[in-house]
Amino acid sequence: MLNQQQLSDAYQYACEVELQAFKPGNVSIYADGHDMTVEDFRVSAKKSASPLTNTDYSLGERIYYAVQATRAAVGCNTNLGIILLAAPLIMAAEKATVKQEIREQLQDILENTTVADADWVFRAISLAAPGGLGESDKQDVTEAASVTLTEAMRLASERDRIALQYITNYKDIFDFLILRYNSAFNRWGDTGWSAAAVFTAMLAKYPDSHIERKYDNLHTRMVMDTMALVDDKLSTTERPEQLEDYLRNVDTEFKSAGINPGTTADLTVITVLVATLQLLY
Repeated sequence: MLNQQQLSDAYQYACEVELQAFKPGNVSIYADGHDMTVEDFRVSAKKSASPLTNTDYSLGERIYYAVQATRAAVGCNTNLGIILLAAPLIMAAEKATVKQEIREQLQDILENTTVADADWVFRAISLAAPGGLGESDKQDVTEAASVTLTEAMRLASERDRIALQYITNYKDIFDFLILRYNSAFNRWGDTGWSAAAVFTAMLAKYPDSHIERKYDNLHTRMVMDTMALVDDKLSTTERPEQLEDYLRNVDTEFKSAGINPGTTADLTVITVLVATLQLLY
C-alpha cells in the first residue's frame, strides 16, 4: 500500500509529464493556449494533490475539495477531468498491496460509489463550470443527485469519455493507453514523448468529448484524420523531437479553430499516473 506522500508525488509527477508532452491543440511547455498557461496547470496540480490524497475524505469529498482548491488558485477549470479520474485511482492505490491489485481495487471502488458521492461531484462540476458538461434531462448537476456517482456517470457515458471510464473500470487506460505509453518509453526512454504518443493514439482512434461538447461533430473527422497521420509518424520515428515543427503546425491549426482536445489530455495524465503507480510497488 502506498502512503499519502507517495501518492501526492506520483499525481503531481504525472501532471508534469503530461505538460512535457507536445499535444497539438492543448497546453504544454511547447505552447500555451485557450487563455491558459503551463503555470496554471502546475499550480492546479499542486493545489489539488492534498485533497485528492486525504484519507479522511470520501471519494466525492476528494473530488469536490480538489476542484475547490484549483478554482481558488487559478480561477478556471484546468483539471476537472483529471480530478474525476485520479480520485478513484488514488483510493485504489491506497488499498492495493501489489500493482496487479490496483485495477481490482478500482473496480470495487467504482461499484460502491454513493448518492452522497454524486452530490459532492455535482457540486464540483457546478463549481468548475465546464462548458456543456452536466446539463442533462436526467441527473442535471444543478439539482440534487438521486442516484450513485457511478450511475450518474453511466447516464453521461455516451457523450463523455471521462464518465465512460467509471463504468468500464478505466478500459481505455488499462487495455490501450498504458500499453502505448510503455511501448513508446521502451523505444525512446522519454516520458514526455511517451505521453505525447498516448495523446496522439487516443485522439486518432476516438472523438474527444471536450471538442464534441463545443462543436458537436464539426471537427471530428478532421481531428481524427490529422492525428492518425501524427500517430503514424510517431510510430515510425526513432527521434520524435524531429517532428516538432510538424507538430507546431498542427497545434497552430487546431488552436486557430478553437480546438482543444482536453478530455484526451486528461486521459493522458491518468495513463502516466497508472504507469507511475505501478513502478512504486
